[in-house]
Amino acid sequence: MATATQAIENYAESFRGFEQSAASHDLLWLRQLRQSGFARFGETGFPTTRDEDWRFTSLAAIAQIPFRLARNGHGPLSRNQIDCFRIPGVACQLVFVDGRFSPELSSSGQLPEGVEVASLAAQIARDPGAIEPHLGRHLDLQRDPFCALNTAFLEDGAYVRIRKGVVLGEPIHLLFVSAAHDAPTVCHPRNLIVAEENSQATILEEYVSTGSGATLCNTATELVAGDHAVVSHYMIEREHNQACNISTLRIQQGRSADVSSHSVLAGGALVRNNVHPVLAGEGGECLINGLFIGGGRQHLDNYMLVEHARPHCASRQFYNGILGGHAHGVFHGRIIVHKDAQKTDARQTNRNLLLSDTAQIDTKPQLEIYADDVKCTHGATIGQIDEEALFYLRSRGVDLASARRLLLLAFAGECLDRMKPGPVRVHIEKLIHDSLAQIAHVSHDVPLAPQEAALGEPR
Repeated sequence: MATATQAIENYAESFRGFEQSAASHDLLWLRQLRQSGFARFGETGFPTTRDEDWRFTSLAAIAQIPFRLARNGHGPLSRNQIDCFRIPGVACQLVFVDGRFSPELSSSGQLPEGVEVASLAAQIARDPGAIEPHLGRHLDLQRDPFCALNTAFLEDGAYVRIRKGVVLGEPIHLLFVSAAHDAPTVCHPRNLIVAEENSQATILEEYVSTGSGATLCNTATELVAGDHAVVSHYMIEREHNQACNISTLRIQQGRSADVSSHSVLAGGALVRNNVHPVLAGEGGECLINGLFIGGGRQHLDNYMLVEHARPHCASRQFYNGILGGHAHGVFHGRIIVHKDAQKTDARQTNRNLLLSDTAQIDTKPQLEIYADDVKCTHGATIGQIDEEALFYLRSRGVDLASARRLLLLAFAGECLDRMKPGPVRVHIEKLIHDSLAQIAHVSHDVPLAPQEAALGEPR
């Protein structure tokens, strides 16, 4: 078992080799960005449960596994292996295998003028001046060691730019595939999405696996929404049951920008989903909507940090969790209202269903308010399937598994209803149906007595 010091040294050795051969090594600003990222990670190492933001999630397993940086090829992956992940009706699909762009597996589509979608590595090589003002400007390396580690190994990922006033009607699909390897591997995809003033776009990030084995995907996305931009961002995580996934979505919103973040976690062994919007322009609106479905011994951690920095902004957080078996879920939602953010309207709700006596949820809604003219509420509930509703369905001839599935679909449907109609919502609805059909069958030992516990009160 590796100690914390050994884990840092393993990554230091990997970083020394990476730094010399990384793409665009000759760019001073990029080289300094990578070095600052690893310097910060070297100071902190992996978080522990003594860190308040990680108190419900132990990373001992990740720290102890000697992950190898996945850069030397992924073996043969055919288009047939990727076809099952394609979504009809999208504008284009970019495929990344172990964090590296795969042009032969991607479909560029017919993008309208004013929309740029490319590999980040290629875009840095082609036009670094367009990347430098945004890349690394918003992630908080001091706060999050995984963001620092991602920045240290920053090389490839997706680059999306929607020019001023452009409205993109079809979604952009970014597919990240973890391939099978003989040894544990880690990749650090980095995505940059820039939606300029008055633009509109829908972006889907999806994380999948084509094989088994220990993998770690540590991904970070910086989304910059200009004044009056409207952006819908979707994140789907459905990797295999040995995969670990740490993702961070950092949103920077301009004046009257409207951004929606939708997350669906349905796979992986240990998953941490960080969403951090900063409403930096007056009149901005932000929706954070999520659903996590876990069984077996999955650990699904959702950390939301919403910062209201300017007045007259509104944010909404809605997260639903469904957990069976020995699964462990976490919701930590934190809203910070800065002193200049008067007239803030912020709401936060976390609802959870436990389908077995051994499933567990830790929920912590939190408010920090430094302004005196605001409207903020937060709350959380934990419950079980309603016995009376289940009995009603059974009395109408519905079998037990189907009755459970119907009730779970209604619960999950609250999150679906907040998504705009279109190809992505259709895709997510099918994934949810498949996940709930499975968990409704395997979690047949659920206790049926209704129990609802309010853990937070409106403020």
